[in-house]
Amino acid sequence: MTKLDTKIVLNRPAEKPVAAVILLHGMGADYNDFVPLVAELKLPISVKFVFPNASVIPVTINNGLKMRAWYDILDFGDLHREVDTRGVLQNVAKINCLIEELIAEGFKPEQIIMAGFSQGGVIAYYTALASEHDLAGLLVMSSYLPDISLLDVVKIQHKIFLPILVCHGTQDQIVNIAYGRRAVQHLQAFGVKYQWLEYPMPHSVCATQVKDISKWITQIFVK
Repeated sequence: MTKLDTKIVLNRPAEKPVAAVILLHGMGADYNDFVPLVAELKLPISVKFVFPNASVIPVTINNGLKMRAWYDILDFGDLHREVDTRGVLQNVAKINCLIEELIAEGFKPEQIIMAGFSQGGVIAYYTALASEHDLAGLLVMSSYLPDISLLDVVKIQHKIFLPILVCHGTQDQIVNIAYGRRAVQHLQAFGVKYQWLEYPMPHSVCATQVKDISKWITQIFVK
């Protein structure tokens, strides 16, 4: 399995990290996309941020144009996106390898947050909800769950206490907020608890959201 190219950023370089966040970018972006977020979060603890790069692949709905993407999107419509599930699962496996690498470094699973934006959020959903480890939390931004059948019912029932924060913009024209709402409805059906936050913004991240994410991460690690 080909390893993912990653960028590592420490919010407090002089201190030993007490937590780690794996944050996946969206389609057409790269691992530099969320680097500014590290400073904007103003976290009171030392955190290692891991930003993986998706591979460059042709994307069917963009006329086969090659770009960084976690999987191919074959078709889409109202509340429906047909995706290459093989590509999804391949990248979930690669992210699981990153988690194992962090554990090998000395991080405990409960010190690792899985996070993602848009397509990256999809991979974050499937990774955290199916992980063999009890991770510290799952952060999903402006995303969706394209294929509920990929979720293992038995595994997900063990995630009912996983801290989950799901954020979405009410003006999102790339991933309509209805996609995000439907995703958390699936979580609710499985008995999984989550926090849902909406913002008057398009397919992006806003300052209020950054403050909310910072508060959420702090609550997980600062008891």
